Amino acid sequence: MTRIRYALWGLLLGMAVLWFFADSLLPRPFGYFPFRTVFVQFTGVLAITAMSAAMVLAVRPAWLQRHLGGLDKMYRLHRWLGISALAIGAVHWWFAQGTKWMVGWGWLQRPVRGHRGAPPEGFLGWLASQRGLAEDIGEWAFYAFVVLALIALAKRVPYELFRKTHKVMLVVYPLLAWHAFVLTKPAYWTQPVGWALAVLLLAGVASTAWILAGRLGSSRKVVGRVASIDYHPQSRVMEIAVELGPAWPGHRAGQFAFLTTDTAEGAHPFTMASAWPDGGRMLFVVKALGDHTAHLREQLTVGQQVLVEGPYGCFDFDDGRSRQIWIGAGIGITPFIARMRQLAREGRSQRIDLYHSVHQRDPTVLEKLADDAKAAGITLHLHVTGETGERLRGARIRGELPDWQQASVWFCGPSDFGTALRADFLGHGLPREAFHQELFEFR
Repeated sequence: MTRIRYALWGLLLGMAVLWFFADSLLPRPFGYFPFRTVFVQFTGVLAITAMSAAMVLAVRPAWLQRHLGGLDKMYRLHRWLGISALAIGAVHWWFAQGTKWMVGWGWLQRPVRGHRGAPPEGFLGWLASQRGLAEDIGEWAFYAFVVLALIALAKRVPYELFRKTHKVMLVVYPLLAWHAFVLTKPAYWTQPVGWALAVLLLAGVASTAWILAGRLGSSRKVVGRVASIDYHPQSRVMEIAVELGPAWPGHRAGQFAFLTTDTAEGAHPFTMASAWPDGGRMLFVVKALGDHTAHLREQLTVGQQVLVEGPYGCFDFDDGRSRQIWIGAGIGITPFIARMRQLAREGRSQRIDLYHSVHQRDPTVLEKLADDAKAAGITLHLHVTGETGERLRGARIRGELPDWQQASVWFCGPSDFGTALRADFLGHGLPREAFHQELFEFR
């Protein structure tokens, strides 16, 4: 989380600093309208910066994974950038549009404009002629952006509606980029702020074109075949084994991939529950939680072709520590299954305690989990919330493991659960870098 916070603030503050080298929020003579002119430029640069960076992250650039802590963290940053663009864009819109309304209401009096002189020639003259159109396009595109952003942020909106409406961003962004390009003060383009802005706009438009061309993740996609399906009705969990060809680059335990079972439905992310190689097979453990996963069992058949894109993520247990504590809540147990099977196969010795929190017992699933833990030499602790009446808490773990401060903690499960555990461990002295959390949320 720290990395993506640094990335967010570093990007916005960096652009702000570059802007202050080019302009000032204290124009002379100072007044509302001179301030409004520069403030609209300032907020416009920051808003399109955030949105452009969000578009770049939308293409899942693999080279950024390690720097930002994995694709799950990149998507969290994508969300924060969208929120930042929405908030800064709203301020930008109000000073640009609200001022016109306040003049119309008689709250403000627009100053008398002096003689402007001859209009510029060439390209600058053409840009000046596009200002009115760019203002109108930007205003309506912003309204569309607000609606789409609110849909994306509203967790109650079904995922399928979010997925379909979010694609409209691919049309909205180029319109806002055009608005920014035309209305950015011409003098900026000869200074560092303009150079940085040009790179961001080009990268954002190129990313949009890449997605529209259907090239998203194309270099990481491999065709597979469903080899087996094992359904556990009590816990509503389905194990899907997929056979992959030699094109699959391999993956580390704890990583995830996007699985496409129906092109109309699109790709969905699932953590892989097997290390590689595992007889050329990849195991997905899927719990019926949403519309797609609830109906997946009815749609999937043995022998069916599927598309696997990946691998992604940095939740790979690679921290160099011989003492680790794992906490898997619900379907968040999946990456730990993969790691246990890897450790059992390689025969590596590592002192690990695994806490698995579930709502109710499923004897078949828990028996498999116990077998995996035994084969890997890992101590398994079970917490059944339906029996205890409360969530697993850090106090229990710290009480049962006196050497917890020498361990790193790896958590995968509901984000609010992870946040609470993280606060508990860090509050009792665990170093921030020793708590690893998979942020498996993609909206």
